[in-house]
Amino acid sequence: MKLAELPTNARPREKLLRQGAHVLSDAELLAIVLRTGTTQCDALELAHTLLDQFSTLARLLDAGVAELSAVSGLGPGKCAQLKAGLEIARRYLEGKLRQGRVLTSSRQTRDFLAARLKGYPHEVFSCLFLDCRHRMICFEELFAGTVDAAQVHPREVVRRALAHNAAAVILCHNHPSGIAEPSQEDKVLTRKLRDVLSVIDVRVLDHIVIGDGQTTSFSERGLL
Repeated sequence: MKLAELPTNARPREKLLRQGAHVLSDAELLAIVLRTGTTQCDALELAHTLLDQFSTLARLLDAGVAELSAVSGLGPGKCAQLKAGLEIARRYLEGKLRQGRVLTSSRQTRDFLAARLKGYPHEVFSCLFLDCRHRMICFEELFAGTVDAAQVHPREVVRRALAHNAAAVILCHNHPSGIAEPSQEDKVLTRKLRDVLSVIDVRVLDHIVIGDGQTTSFSERGLL
């Protein structure tokens, strides 16, 4: 149904203001971000078209600018709006982690790491550096590789941990294949980094693998 055909109180913006953002569908939220449609369709119709083409909201937001620009109705302005919305979400999650909170639950940490790393066409190895109370100091993407593997140098991880005066780290990398199952190489690397970092009294709390809509925790699997 076209936006103009909906009762005023059923339109996405009015619905959000009256009932809250949580009640909106992906298409309705996307329509608000897009703001306007094209000469052929309104914002809600364009939102449905985009979700049909990309299957999910996550895949849409993970798409590159070139891929988005190839869609009819998505010019540079709308591509910028989508990318800006995604970056706001990422910074929001990072800000929540930076508010001096002790990282005792992995859910918020996983959400942040997934938002940062999901969608890369190649592997990226990162570290979340923590203080002695397990509060976030900073997040750094340290190594980037091919679609098969990132070349991780333990000495550089140690150097960055010392630079931040970290007491603990959470390791993280993505799997471009979308499958979050740790490989044998991932397990060997994790043990190597755990042993090297223990020499400087830095504890590896977890190694999180990011896939497409799924994450795997080494700690929960008993692999640390």
